[in-house]
Amino acid sequence: MAGGTPSPGPGRRRRRLHLSKIYSYTCGKSSFKEDHSNIGGPGFSRVVYCNEPGSPAAERRNYAGNYVRSTKYTVASFFPKSLFEQFRRVANFYFLVTGVLSLTDLSPYGAVSALLPLALVISATMVKEGIEDWRRKQQDIEVNNRKVKVHDGNGIFRQEEWSNLRVGDIVRVEKDEFFPADLLLLSSSYEDSICYVETMNLDGETNLKVKQGLEATSSLLNQDSDFKDFKALVRCEDPNVNLYVFVGTLALEEERFPLSIQQILLRDSKLRNTEYVYGAVVFTGHDTKVIQNSTDPPSKRSRIERKMDKIIYLMFGLVFLMSFVGSIIFGVETREDKVKNGRTERWYLKPDDADIFFDPERAPMAAIYHFFTAVMLYSYFIPISLYVSIEIVKVLQSIFINRDIHMYYEETDKPAQARTSNLNEELGMVDTILSDKTGTLTCNSMEFIKCSIAGTAYGRGITEVERAMAVRSGGSPLVNEDLDVVVDSSAPKIKGFNFVDERVMNGNWVRQPQASVLQKFFRLLAVCHTAIPETDEETGNVSYEAESPDEAAFVVAAREFGFEFFNRTQNGISFRELDLASGEKIERVYRLLNVLEFNSTRKRMSVIVRDDDGKLLLLSKGADNVMFERLAKHGRQFEAKTQEHVNQYADAGLRTLILAYREVDENEYIEFNKNFNEAKASVSEDRETLIDEITDRMERDLILLGATAVEDKLQNGVPECIDKLAQAGIKIWVLTGDKMETAINIGFASSLLRQEMKQIIINLETPQIKSLEKSGGKDEIELASRESVVMQLQAGKALLAESGASSEAFALIIDGKSLTYALEDEIKKTFLDLATGCASVICCRSSPKQKALVTRLVKSGTGKTTLAIGDGANDVGMLQEADIGVGISGVEGMQAVMSSDIAIAQFRYLERLLLVHGHWCYSRIASMICYFFYKNITFGVTVFLYEAYTSFSGQPAYNDWFLSLFNVFFSSLPVIALGVFDQDVSARFCYKFPLLYQEGVQNILFSWKRIIGWMLNGFVSALAIFFLCKESLKHQLFDSNGKTAGREILGGTMYTCVVWVVNLQMALAISYFTWVQHIVIWGSIAFWYIFLMIYGAMTPSFSSDAYKVFLEALAPAPSYWLTTLFVMIFALIPYFVYKSVQMRFFPKYHQMIQWIRYEGHSNDPEFVEMVRQRSIRPTTVGYTARRAASVRRSARFHDQIYKDLVGI
Repeated sequence: MAGGTPSPGPGRRRRRLHLSKIYSYTCGKSSFKEDHSNIGGPGFSRVVYCNEPGSPAAERRNYAGNYVRSTKYTVASFFPKSLFEQFRRVANFYFLVTGVLSLTDLSPYGAVSALLPLALVISATMVKEGIEDWRRKQQDIEVNNRKVKVHDGNGIFRQEEWSNLRVGDIVRVEKDEFFPADLLLLSSSYEDSICYVETMNLDGETNLKVKQGLEATSSLLNQDSDFKDFKALVRCEDPNVNLYVFVGTLALEEERFPLSIQQILLRDSKLRNTEYVYGAVVFTGHDTKVIQNSTDPPSKRSRIERKMDKIIYLMFGLVFLMSFVGSIIFGVETREDKVKNGRTERWYLKPDDADIFFDPERAPMAAIYHFFTAVMLYSYFIPISLYVSIEIVKVLQSIFINRDIHMYYEETDKPAQARTSNLNEELGMVDTILSDKTGTLTCNSMEFIKCSIAGTAYGRGITEVERAMAVRSGGSPLVNEDLDVVVDSSAPKIKGFNFVDERVMNGNWVRQPQASVLQKFFRLLAVCHTAIPETDEETGNVSYEAESPDEAAFVVAAREFGFEFFNRTQNGISFRELDLASGEKIERVYRLLNVLEFNSTRKRMSVIVRDDDGKLLLLSKGADNVMFERLAKHGRQFEAKTQEHVNQYADAGLRTLILAYREVDENEYIEFNKNFNEAKASVSEDRETLIDEITDRMERDLILLGATAVEDKLQNGVPECIDKLAQAGIKIWVLTGDKMETAINIGFASSLLRQEMKQIIINLETPQIKSLEKSGGKDEIELASRESVVMQLQAGKALLAESGASSEAFALIIDGKSLTYALEDEIKKTFLDLATGCASVICCRSSPKQKALVTRLVKSGTGKTTLAIGDGANDVGMLQEADIGVGISGVEGMQAVMSSDIAIAQFRYLERLLLVHGHWCYSRIASMICYFFYKNITFGVTVFLYEAYTSFSGQPAYNDWFLSLFNVFFSSLPVIALGVFDQDVSARFCYKFPLLYQEGVQNILFSWKRIIGWMLNGFVSALAIFFLCKESLKHQLFDSNGKTAGREILGGTMYTCVVWVVNLQMALAISYFTWVQHIVIWGSIAFWYIFLMIYGAMTPSFSSDAYKVFLEALAPAPSYWLTTLFVMIFALIPYFVYKSVQMRFFPKYHQMIQWIRYEGHSNDPEFVEMVRQRSIRPTTVGYTARRAASVRRSARFHDQIYKDLVGI
């Protein structure tokens, strides 16, 4: 089957095989007599004229075309929409307003010098947006230009681009091609019109799914020419987001047939293991289900970015306050500026040239005008290049994350992928990690390791959880004590099978007392599934495509036990088994009548088959809590022993399923099949409920065979990673759908739990609740359950309060039923208070919605950064709800990755992502923003002081272009280099001292104290620059020609000092120098001198007061160079002194680590251990904390012995 079937020739007649009876969601033929259809009503109004897309009736419908666009902009909308996006930022809008005002007479500088930097910054951001959107456009072009064969109306199919498809078109899709739209499957290369589809792009699942067309269409449409006169009418639901439901009817030759999702081939899924299919286009373009589901991800902004906005607002307030105060002073000065001897006292301001600005008679208006002038002049307090610089830095940081070889997983060839750069620094501030278990902490690569058959346990494999249990109980990892053998199962030879027990291997099961039960058990494994076999033609080996890793493990196990499933036809399953009578391998074919599919509500899967003796059998497997209650009275022979073994398997961290069967009476089956087909043919809203009710009645009175146990191993490095994250002070919650026992034992294996931890277990397994569930009403059960949960939560809080300041560690474990009530508005605060007081939290049996709600509660309730990590489609809500969503690119497909902010291949890479990249990004961005405001305050205060010195007359201290280019050319590159390359601590020390990570969690490096400290540093630097420059050039000759310093010389000297001071300050602040830092710091200073010479050489009409100021005035004067030198020293001394004292006597944690590195203490084990001990606290999780607790427990024990001896 895997290879497909050749296309039938024109004269060949197809066999009629009815796979439609097998799959529970396939529609068969029906008369609709009992159907209360919704077709034609609201939400079900779509009409498709198959093979007539150009008919007048079809064109009147005016459905969307198949062209898709994922771009944010179009050619027409790019400029207006992009500009709108840019000027939504308050800083950019402010600079736009000041730029417009610069066109008026109020401006203290030229309009070009004001608008050009803004244009550069906006243009750079727009170019970045344009490039990103162009990449999306290229992807759209590639998709829209794909080709598919389309029927042209004459029985001939021609190649056509996807974008030209219309609703009603008939298309032919070949093997391994994607479906271009949502298609109604009409026929395929298989005789019963089935096909195999890979839906990884839709739901992330890698398994193949079976689809089947209607018998009515497959009998008519076998080849291209059959479509020449084909006409049909489809009435169905309107476009919607539901990937798993489709309701519609097909009118063909005066008959109507119900349609379900089983006949729909969704866009972006791929045809596999089938040579070709024919389909009619039902939904196109943005009406298709995959695009209906493609919602924009939630907008996430980091805490630092939100705080940065507050600083910007603070700076705005400061600018307006300074402008207001300055305007009042200027108004007063202007009013008192009396005319003496024919001119005003401030004659040098040329008041005659300005009627209002300096008119003593109109001082209030002069003050108002001055306010606008000052707002423009003080705009240099706001760093215009801040946003664009941060965006550049974050993109470069993301590239480093993507290319980190230490986060590359060679086995699957998957590196880390930062899918958004907005949250880099947030990686260094994570307080709580909320993790899925299966596929995230574990491998989601199932291995059949144990089983219980007829009340006897088989399998000697030792799981990692059992090893952990043995260690914590002080014993050795032995199982099956009657078999005095220890087996290390760490390296299985066969994928999916890690079972060792000679009693049943190699055909030895035939010698067991209950050999007939074992035979039924193994047959059930070989038959009860939906796996697809693929036989290697060269070797003859059979491999399997299964819907889940569990199912693949069962089929592989059956093969290894001697029951090899090797072929599936449309109505049969073939397998080879050992004949008990002859001892030879024989082939058996079971006729497959129905598959009752697994879903999360049913928690079981069954097949109805007819064996080669003609008996009807129902074979079923499912979760213990639904299977045991379905056993017949005479089918419970092994129940007690099986239940005991299942509990042991759960304790060992294994996933268990119960296997059972029963024989079905012919009359009973006829009645069931009739009702089952009627339910499938229903097009009403309660169709699935009807199917569940009918299958529920059939899956009763079962005979127990036994139980399976598969191991989902911990990923490599998980305990070590959890230990390091715990030492870093990060709390770890596990949200899983597994049973409580399994989750607890995985918790022990991964070091999330340890022996001396007090477990606070909250569940609804109390006798009172159980009795109510049997006899009470729904409202009564809910009330009692809610009260029980509240009482348990309050008891847990009381236990925490009693422990007080002791070193006891607590673990909270809560099941899904209890979680439903714990998340209610009145109770959730109590639950959160209890959970945050515990070292470890495990939520069991959690639904996807509950995972998302718990994540939202932690995020909003604690106000701290949360990170969610998962690998499956059921984790998407949790990933999108958290501040940071990390997707594991694992076995369950790519849906979690596609919804994540960052993707990694293994959980253990989280250690490097957070402790190294997270800390570096946080430290760099925090220092970068602080330095940005420092340099702008240094520059802005010199402008303010000069204007105050000139009686707030609106005179800038510097040339127009000096003002404009400060942030763009003379101080921006060093700060970008800081944000990309600086390392306060090396990666090795980040691992060695994980508590360093708490600097980000507590936001120490971007606290208001540190921000204001840097601002004060800028203010002090500006005071030193202005007053030292002013006083050194005052009342003395500037050069040998006897010239005194004017505004251009004072401004040029001050500007030179600012450039030197802010760049040298950067050099002092950097912890890790590279050649890049040297180039940009010294290059920025050198560029100032080069610019001054080039700009000064231009015509005076352009360079104005900077004309040859450097070559003819500044450079020849020794006082210029001496002033620059002394100002640099005096401006930087306060920071240097503060830093020296602070680092020597009051060091932060990263500075203590720097001391270890720089002072040679790395070889002083006593000092290093003293610093490291801060990371180890008794209330954390991880094996390091477990060892520390063990040492303390041992010390207490010896102390007690000593006291007892002394007492004697």
